[in-house]
Amino acid sequence: MPQGSALTKSPPQRASAKRRQNSPIMPAKRSISGQRKPGSNDSASATLDPASMQTRFEEMEAELQQYRKVLAAKDDELRDHLSFCQQTICHLVSEKSRQENRAARDNYLRNVQRLGWASAVRSGMHVHDVWNEGAAFRDIRQKQKALDLRKKQLEEEKRDLAKVRPVKNKKRSEGAADDGFSRPSGTARSLKSRLSEQDYAVKLEIIQLNLITIKTEEEGIKAQLNMLLRERNLHLREMKRITDEDNAKYRDLPNRLSERYLLCSLLGKGGFSEVYKAYDLREHRYVACKVHQLNSSWSDAKKQNYIKHATREYEIHRSLKHESVVEMHDVFEIDANSFCTVLEYCPGQDLDFLLKQEHRLPERDARNKIVQIVNALKYLNSVEPPVIHYDLKPANVLLRHGMVKITDFGLSKQVRDSDSDGNVDLTSQGAGTYWYLPPECFVIGSALPKISSKVDVWSVGVIFYQSLYGEKPFGHNLSQQSLLQNNVILNAREVRFPEKPKVSEEAKNFIRRCLTYDMRARPDVLTLSEDPYMRKRT
Repeated sequence: MPQGSALTKSPPQRASAKRRQNSPIMPAKRSISGQRKPGSNDSASATLDPASMQTRFEEMEAELQQYRKVLAAKDDELRDHLSFCQQTICHLVSEKSRQENRAARDNYLRNVQRLGWASAVRSGMHVHDVWNEGAAFRDIRQKQKALDLRKKQLEEEKRDLAKVRPVKNKKRSEGAADDGFSRPSGTARSLKSRLSEQDYAVKLEIIQLNLITIKTEEEGIKAQLNMLLRERNLHLREMKRITDEDNAKYRDLPNRLSERYLLCSLLGKGGFSEVYKAYDLREHRYVACKVHQLNSSWSDAKKQNYIKHATREYEIHRSLKHESVVEMHDVFEIDANSFCTVLEYCPGQDLDFLLKQEHRLPERDARNKIVQIVNALKYLNSVEPPVIHYDLKPANVLLRHGMVKITDFGLSKQVRDSDSDGNVDLTSQGAGTYWYLPPECFVIGSALPKISSKVDVWSVGVIFYQSLYGEKPFGHNLSQQSLLQNNVILNAREVRFPEKPKVSEEAKNFIRRCLTYDMRARPDVLTLSEDPYMRKRT
């Protein structure tokens, strides 16, 4: 049997060969010159003449053009389908945003009556806000007032009961004196009004049980009041957000920005920027759009200075990739006086609001957050060039399900051309949040102050102290202006700890190391990350 016979082929090979022979699509194999390739089914091969070759090329060109038309039509179809999907998504996200915004405002209006509202009151030449308590607070105050009144009545009943308490010494109570004379006094007559031991004990126990009940009710009212105060903090934050949203640049929400980002709601407003929750129509995710607005009345020099700082923030932030650092996705120009930076959206709250709600945190919880902050700072000091955050404070520490993310690199500095000790010049003295800055940032002299990552170490100590004790270690109730005028930080040579709450000595010593006055003796970030308190296991 010949070797090339179809009978010697395996069943799959025979089936494949048969499909090729019967296929109306697959033409016979030819070389580019028009000759059939060796091994084809034809027994003879011939060379096509030029006219046949030209005809064949024209046929192939026509087929190619046909394929291109089919592909172009398919491409247009896919583009139309993609555009339809994007429009549908945009419509759905817009409708969802409208519903959420309406629900938020309806809930706010209900809470105005329930929790309270602020009203402007003029006092001489000044106007200040006065808080008016809502129905829930008035109701709880009335309950507390009624309990206080009932408690006062029970105390009076307890004193009156003591007046009719049984006398243990009957002989003396009947008026018999030691001298043997019987004196007509009211003691004998009042004996009839005195209670028996059993009646007295029963009445006293009734009063005591009522007092215990009142104490339990007072504790319940206190818990309700604390809950209402938490709700009021949320209500105040929402009141400010809605007021800012009504006066924002993009107040007709949702609003399309740069054809890619759908602004859904205002998250917050700063001095020269507004932050919106937005939906990225290309990547299909929620983001935070920070719109930087230059004042048209500013001088060109001031505009350039603002743009320089914003550009530096972008250049520093865009390359940072760490789980505890908010990621920057994009930046683009809106118009001549505004531009936008697109950041990772982090739903939740910041540490500043958490401390307003909880006042202070258990040591274990506070330490966990500090460990995450220090890990983020360690990363910032491991990139090239290293980065000093410089504005580390509770408001710039975002929280989500226990995870920490550091944000706002507007005052950050890259450590370039440092001296032998790793220090650089502080060129922005006066900026920042004074309670969280170390003494070296306030030194005034002929030369610029020197700073390093030890600035952030001081901030860590202040944040940890505030998380544990519910107050700042230096200048807690002072304004920034008073803090500066009284040289509070320049004189912050020693940190003092309250007796309560109870905090471990390890935590106190860690705070002392962070708040070391002399920056030369204070650990830097990399040294702090290896601190025994940071590495200990709970």
